[in-house]
Amino acid sequence: MLYGICPLSVVPVRAEASDSSEMVTQLLYGDHFEVIETQPKWIKIRIAFDDYEGWLDRKQAFEIDQENFKNLNERNEYSTDLLSLMTTENGQLMPVCIGSSIHSSTLLKHQFDGAINNNYTKNHLVDTAMLYLNSPYLWGGKSPFGIDCSGFVQMVYKISGIQLHRDAYEQAKQGQALSFIEESEPGDLAFFDNEEGKIIHVGIMMKDNYIIHAHGQVRIDRIDHSGIFNVESGRYSHNLRVIKKIV
Repeated sequence: MLYGICPLSVVPVRAEASDSSEMVTQLLYGDHFEVIETQPKWIKIRIAFDDYEGWLDRKQAFEIDQENFKNLNERNEYSTDLLSLMTTENGQLMPVCIGSSIHSSTLLKHQFDGAINNNYTKNHLVDTAMLYLNSPYLWGGKSPFGIDCSGFVQMVYKISGIQLHRDAYEQAKQGQALSFIEESEPGDLAFFDNEEGKIIHVGIMMKDNYIIHAHGQVRIDRIDHSGIFNVESGRYSHNLRVIKKIV
């Protein structure tokens, strides 16, 4: 196998070729990838969307050829309902979640029943982000049933047809830095660092100095020049480093 598609709803991509290894990211339905190393049970993949690498159980992959791989790179049709249904070739139903790559369904001989991201723009970013509200935090997660801070931001932008890197520190290298928080617009990204100055968190700016981000769950908090203020705890939870305008 040289190229493949994820034919299932959500599957883990792991740091090492083991079921007990750390999940570093996930593939959603229809995500396509290049195979860069193989083992009897596992394949090491490079995900086409963000070049992220990790190990996938080969039973959770559907093989495609190079031509179809290249064709998929030119398409960006993603589901926009929290949950939709896909009908398989043998008539069985399979749930797929928001952000799934619907443009791969023809190769899998599946029939999609749901909404896709027609004419999405920056103006839709916050509305899309709100669909994930209260999703539980999950390291490496990218679905409304478990998602991390950078996965959340990446998925919201992906649905609007905007490509972001997978990890927060890589996302922080994209876009144009703003000098003041007052310059930000809804949909801009705020990045936060730790005591060593390493970027460890990211969220999406909203109106009136609010931010939506994944911290325990996808939640809305206040933000100012110092960082994110958690009203429930009465303290700052994250230290603001920079705000970036991506689009």
